Amino acid sequence: MKKLFSRFIKYYKPHKGTFIVDMLCSLGYSLLGLAYPLISSPILDKYIPEGNIKMVCLFALALLGAYILRQGFNYYINYFGHVMGVKIQAKMRSDLFTHLEELPYSYYDNSETGQLMTRMTNDLFNVAELAHHGPENLFITTFMVLGSFAYLCTISWKLALIVFAFLPILFVITMAIRKRMTRAFRESRAAVGDINATLENSIAGIRVTKAYANEAYEQEKFEKNNKKFVVARSKSYKYFSLYSASMGFVTLLYNVIVLLAGALFCIYDSENFDYVDLVTFMISINLFTQPITTLIAFFEQLQDGVTGLERYFEIMDAPIEQDKANALEIDRFKGEISFVDVDFSYDESRKILSSINLTIPQGKTYALVGASGGGKTTLAHLIPKFYKIENGDILIDGVSVNDIKNSSLRKNIGIVQQDVFLFTGSFKENIAYGNPDASEDDIIEASKKANLYDYIMSLPNGFDTEIGERGVKMSGGQKQRLSIARVFVKNPSILILDEATSALDNTTEALIQQSLFELCKGRTTIIIAHRLSTIRSADKIIIINKGKICEEGTHEELINKNGIYTQLYNSQFSDQNISDIVDIG
Repeated sequence: MKKLFSRFIKYYKPHKGTFIVDMLCSLGYSLLGLAYPLISSPILDKYIPEGNIKMVCLFALALLGAYILRQGFNYYINYFGHVMGVKIQAKMRSDLFTHLEELPYSYYDNSETGQLMTRMTNDLFNVAELAHHGPENLFITTFMVLGSFAYLCTISWKLALIVFAFLPILFVITMAIRKRMTRAFRESRAAVGDINATLENSIAGIRVTKAYANEAYEQEKFEKNNKKFVVARSKSYKYFSLYSASMGFVTLLYNVIVLLAGALFCIYDSENFDYVDLVTFMISINLFTQPITTLIAFFEQLQDGVTGLERYFEIMDAPIEQDKANALEIDRFKGEISFVDVDFSYDESRKILSSINLTIPQGKTYALVGASGGGKTTLAHLIPKFYKIENGDILIDGVSVNDIKNSSLRKNIGIVQQDVFLFTGSFKENIAYGNPDASEDDIIEASKKANLYDYIMSLPNGFDTEIGERGVKMSGGQKQRLSIARVFVKNPSILILDEATSALDNTTEALIQQSLFELCKGRTTIIIAHRLSTIRSADKIIIINKGKICEEGTHEELINKNGIYTQLYNSQFSDQNISDIVDIG
């Protein structure tokens, strides 16, 4: 935990001034907390017996002034302290978002959006509360315990020592329960993440759920995770309640101890301890027990905050993508791509690509064909370094991709996928995503080349029309054309078309093919396709099966070979099952 807080402390540095004043206000708040027993004691002991109303009123006014000043300190602590916590939270969220943006493509293969959202929101909120309340609560409670003990010693040092002797019991209870409580709170946080992941997935797919009338199934999935949350949270509250009840019992025990020991002192040591001392001590004991009670209530917040910190740094410690030292910044590629003895696997259990050797000349169109799971998309994803290859190398214009900066590499590669992701916003914003510096003329020209301009202009707000969440207001063909317009604006030298039209009907596909034909002009293009009719005109067709290149050539050359490609091609016109022809394995 010490290492955890040493890393966290850096977030306080920009707010040193606020933090120092906050601690000073906490000190003032603590000192003024002692005002009531200090002022009430002489009133009870001297001025009331003397009938000195004037001094009683003066002391009462002094007490009122102390209370007003104390609440002024309380205002600063609660307002500026919370603002400091919010600013720390915002900085941590910004750092986390930046880190998430820099994590490799592969990280998101095993990470759920809902879990990441929980860490970005719920966890950091708890951390912010800890950032604000943690130091001041520890400061106030420590000072109040020591200050009240010193004051109790002025009344009766013997009775004060008896009270203080029970304090180690609280630490024993804390140490006994802390580890189990920390583990339980962490499980609880993970359960919240599971709920958010299920919720995010279910809401995103609500239209599919309704189409299949699977509301009951989704409800069942949600309730399963909801029950896990109840179990995990109940477990955390079990340990917290055990801790709270134990601590609460010890603090209440002080009342019994003070009453019993005080009574004995009154009886057997009446010269040094009388009823007034006992009453004063009983009133003042709350100064000692109150901060302990505050500490009990704070402990749950501490556990939530520490758990949030652990989960935050768990992501922050995930290795980010880094450019090689002295990596090159290349403004524009010519576009020749070479795979040299490339091997790749996602894990040790199965090799996806094996000994791939392939050169795609500048400006040529190559098609990758084969059964699903054969490695076509993986091969294309290795070019922009979405994944790190095990062996071999990939060269662009004779330069290893490892020697090129990631940003430079990816700016030169355009990808059109079957599953188009569009951001909530307008047509203009989504098209300009390909190049944030694009002018309005560039956006209009790109929409025209993608055969989307007429549709956009038919809308009431034209390019400023909102597309809805993920383009929900658009058809599949319109989404695809928008993604093509986005690549036109980007103007890359290398183009990857990954099943770009496989989900479209024949009429829409024909329209999209016109846009894609325009997009491919002058670019090195890799087409991944199942519909072989769409890639007949490719400069070369590569057949990939079980991670290896089995055949390559033009459409005519491959047909004449009468091999796997011929069987694949014929199967699409004879309704024959591809899995009967190619061993998918």
